[in-house]
Amino acid sequence: MNIKIILKYIISLEILLWTSVAVFSQSCPFRSISVAEGLQDLIVNALYKDSLGYVWIGTASSLERFDGVHLKSFPIPGENGKRKDVNVIVEMPGHELWMGNRTGLWKVDGEKLLQVATDTIRSGVYSLCSDGKGTLYIGSESGLFIYNSKGMERILLDPNILSGANFIMGMVLDDQDTLWAVTRKGLYSVILSDKSVLSYPCLIDGQEYENEYNNIYNQGSILYLGTTERGIIAFDKYTHRFTHWMDLGHVTSLSGNGKDMLYVGTNGNGAYFVSTNEKRIIRSFRHEPGNEKSLRSNSVYSMLVDRDGLVWIGLFQFGLDYTMYQSGIFSTYSFPPFFDSEGLTVRTIELRDGEKLIGSRDGLFYLDEKRGLFRSFRSPELRSNMIMCTYTFHDHYYIGTYGGGMYVLDPLTMKLRDFDVREPSPFIKGRIFGINADYDDNLWIATSKGLYCYKDGKQIRHYTNTNSKLPEGNIYGVYFDSTRRGWVYTESGLYIIESGSDRLITDRFPKDFIHDKLIRAVYEDSFHRLHFLPDKGAIYSSDLYLKQCRDLSSVEVLKGRNAMFMIEDKEGWYWVGTNNGLYRYKGDKIEEYNFADGVSSPIFLTCIPKIDKTGTIWIGNSNGLLFTNSDRIIKGRKYPYPLSITGVYDEMDNVIPVIRENAVKYNVDLKSRPKSLMIHFSAFTYTDPAYMSYEYQLEGDDTGWIKLAGKSEVVYYGLSSGNYVFNVRRIGDPASEISLVIHIPFVMNRWLWVLLGGIIILGTIVLLSSKLKKKSIKDTEDVESPATMKYKSCHISAEECRELLDKLESIMNAEKLYINPNLKISDLSDRLEAPVYILSYFFNQYLNCSYYDYINNCRISEFKKMVEAGEHNRYTLDTLIERCGFNSRATFFRNFKKVSGITPNEYIRKGEKTV
Repeated sequence: MNIKIILKYIISLEILLWTSVAVFSQSCPFRSISVAEGLQDLIVNALYKDSLGYVWIGTASSLERFDGVHLKSFPIPGENGKRKDVNVIVEMPGHELWMGNRTGLWKVDGEKLLQVATDTIRSGVYSLCSDGKGTLYIGSESGLFIYNSKGMERILLDPNILSGANFIMGMVLDDQDTLWAVTRKGLYSVILSDKSVLSYPCLIDGQEYENEYNNIYNQGSILYLGTTERGIIAFDKYTHRFTHWMDLGHVTSLSGNGKDMLYVGTNGNGAYFVSTNEKRIIRSFRHEPGNEKSLRSNSVYSMLVDRDGLVWIGLFQFGLDYTMYQSGIFSTYSFPPFFDSEGLTVRTIELRDGEKLIGSRDGLFYLDEKRGLFRSFRSPELRSNMIMCTYTFHDHYYIGTYGGGMYVLDPLTMKLRDFDVREPSPFIKGRIFGINADYDDNLWIATSKGLYCYKDGKQIRHYTNTNSKLPEGNIYGVYFDSTRRGWVYTESGLYIIESGSDRLITDRFPKDFIHDKLIRAVYEDSFHRLHFLPDKGAIYSSDLYLKQCRDLSSVEVLKGRNAMFMIEDKEGWYWVGTNNGLYRYKGDKIEEYNFADGVSSPIFLTCIPKIDKTGTIWIGNSNGLLFTNSDRIIKGRKYPYPLSITGVYDEMDNVIPVIRENAVKYNVDLKSRPKSLMIHFSAFTYTDPAYMSYEYQLEGDDTGWIKLAGKSEVVYYGLSSGNYVFNVRRIGDPASEISLVIHIPFVMNRWLWVLLGGIIILGTIVLLSSKLKKKSIKDTEDVESPATMKYKSCHISAEECRELLDKLESIMNAEKLYINPNLKISDLSDRLEAPVYILSYFFNQYLNCSYYDYINNCRISEFKKMVEAGEHNRYTLDTLIERCGFNSRATFFRNFKKVSGITPNEYIRKGEKTV
C-alpha cells in the first residue's frame, strides 16, 4: 500500500478519534439558579417546558415558573412539608399545567395551585402522561387513574391494592394504544382498548432479576428502563426480551429525542447523552473541581433537554443548572484537532482559498484546511507574540508585530523570514501598525518610525517628521480609496497622499472635518462614501470629494460606544464592531448581536473583518474568531417564542392578574390606584440576562421609545387614573411588539370627601368666622406641635435615652428578640422594664423612627449576616426570611428595598461577586 495513503488514513483516524473525545468531554457554560435568584428550594425533582415558553421547576417544597429572568412561586398548601415534593409536571391542552406530588394531583389555577380529585386520588402521584387530546394518565401509589371529560377511572395493575405493582414510578404511551408502566414490582402494560393488564418479569439469560425501576422511555420497538442499581435495562416490546443495556449507576431521569438519543440523569455520576444506535456516550455533564463551566454537583435529580436544545439539570441541594440559549447565528472558529480560537484575542485575519492566517496577542497561526496543515508561531521564533497587522501580497503574508518588527511568511514552506534586515529599526526591533498596497503595487508600511513605501522589495520612500509634514510619533495606518488617494492616520490626525505623487497634503480638509482627531480606520463602501472611525466619538461619513459630510451620531445604539471597525456585506448591511457590542444596520433597521447569538464577548478590537467567496463574514473578537452568513442570520432571527408579559405587581409586590387576549395583547384592570406599577416581560431566550435588550414606551406618558439593556422589567410611579397602553419589543424588531392595556380607576380619596363636607358646612363657618378668627389668633400663640403634645407628660432626659439605647442594643445582640415575628412593643417594655409610653417617646423622638421600623431594621441586619455567612446556599429564601423574624415575604421585600436601596436577590448576587 502506498505510504502516503497509509499516512493519510492514520491522520484521518486520529482526527476522528480526537473529534469523538472532544464531543464526549465537551463542556458548556451553565447558568445557575438558586436562592439568589429566588428559588424556594434547592432540591429540584422535576422539570418541564410548556408551549408558551415557560420552564416549570418542581422542588421539594414548591412549584416554580421561570421565564428566563423572573421566578414565580406557586406554594403548595398543607402543613406537612415532607410530603410536598413535586415528582412530575405535564401540560394539557389549553395551556393547563398539572403536577403530581406525594399528596396527590394538582393543577395551576390562576395564581395558585388547586388540588384535584381529592376524594379519588388519596396517595402520592409520581407519573403523569398526556395523550395530547384531553386524556391524562395518572400513575400513583395506589394504581393507575385515567382522567378525561368523561370523568375519572381507576385501574389496578394488581388486584391486591397493597401490591408494589400499584406503585407506579413512570409511564409511557406508545403508538399502538398501549400504556407501559414501571412499578415497584416490575414492568406492566395496559391495553387501553379493553383495559387489560400484562406483567413482564425481568428475565436475562434465564435468570430473573428484581429491579427497582425509576423511569421509562420508549424509542421505536425498545423500552429503556432506568433502575437504581443496574443502570439502563432494555426491553424489546415484540420479543419480550430484557437485556442489560448500559450501566450508568442510579438513573434518576430518562428521556430522549425520539430518534437516536437518550438523555440520562444519574445520582452521583452526572448527566449523559447516549446514542442508542451506537450504544455509546456522546456527551457528558459532570462536576469538575476548578472548572466553572461544569455542573455544580453530580447528584442529578431531574433532566430536561427542551425542543430548543437547552439542557436543564435539576440538582440535589444546589438548585438548577442550564445551558444558556444561543441562536447559532455566530460560531467560534476551530480546525480540529489542531486549532481552536475560543479564548484567543484575535487582532488580524487573512483568508485565501482554504488558508487562514490569524494574528493574536498570543502569536500567529497559519492553517490550510485543504491540505490539512497547521503551524503556530510564538516566541522565541517570533521576537514578539503581539501581532498588530497582517497583509496578503504577491502570494505571501506580511506580518507586523509590536516590538518585534516585521516578517514575511511563505505558505508553501510555512517558514518565516525577516522583511528588511537593513532597517533594524523598525523592521527588527520596532512596532509595525499597518500594511497596505496602493494601485501601483507599492507596499506601504505604517510604523513607529514613520511611513515606508517599498517597490519590488526595495525602499523607495520614507516619510518622517523631519522630511515631511507627518507629525512625530506613531503612524497607525494607510488606506487607499477608489480615487487612488491615500489616507494616513496618525496620533495627531489625518494626512492625505495625493494620487500620482508623493506629496503629503494637510490643508484640503473642509471646516469642521475630523482630520485633527486620532482615527482608527478609514473605509469606503459600495456607494463610494468614506467612513472615518475616530478613537472616540461618532463615525464620520463623507463623499469622496469631502463636500457632503456628516456624523452617524443619529444611530442610537452606537451612542457612547467607540467603533473599532466597519464593513459592508454583500446584502448591503453595515457591520460595526465596538468596544461594547456588535451591530449591523441598513437604513433605519438596526440589529444587535450578543451572547445569545453566539458572540462570546462584546469587546471588539481594530481587526478588519473579511468576507470570503461564499459570503461568510469573519470577525475577530477578544474571545475568538467568529463567523456567520446571511442564511444563519435569517434562521437565527426566527425566535422560537413571542415576547410575553409575564407579570404585573403593585408597590406591595401583590400580583395583579393579567388577561392574555392573544399573542400580542394583554390587559390588566386595577381595583385601585397604585403608588407604583412593575411590569415583567420576557422573550424566553434563556440566555444571560445581562445581554437581553428591549425598547419600551408607555403611550401618553413616555415621549418615545426607551432602550432597556440587561433588564426585563419596568416600573412606573404615581400613574394617575385613566387608560394606558404599554408597548415593548426587541430592539430593532417592530414585528415583535406586544401591548399591555392598563386601566386605573378613578378613586375619590378621603381628602376630597373632607372637602365636600367642608363645602356643605361652609355657611356655618361663614357665620362664625369672626369669633373663630379671634380664637384662632389667640390659640396660635400657645399652640404646640402634635408630637410635643403627645409626649408632654413624658419626662425622660437625653442621658436616660442613651442608657436605654445601650440596654436595648445589648439585649437585642444577646437574645435576638426580633426573630420573634409576633414581638410587640409591650413585650419589649416588659424586657426593658420601661413603660410603653416611654418606649414610644424613645423610638419616635430620640431614634426618629417607629418601633416597627427599628425591629424590621434589626431583622434585615440579621438577614445580611446570614447571607455573609453563606446561609443562602443552604436554605431557601423563604426560610431565611422566617429565621430573621419576618412573617410576610412582601413585608420583607418592601422593607429591605427601603433600607438597602436594592432587592434581596441583588444583594445576594452582589455579595457573591465580591467573594
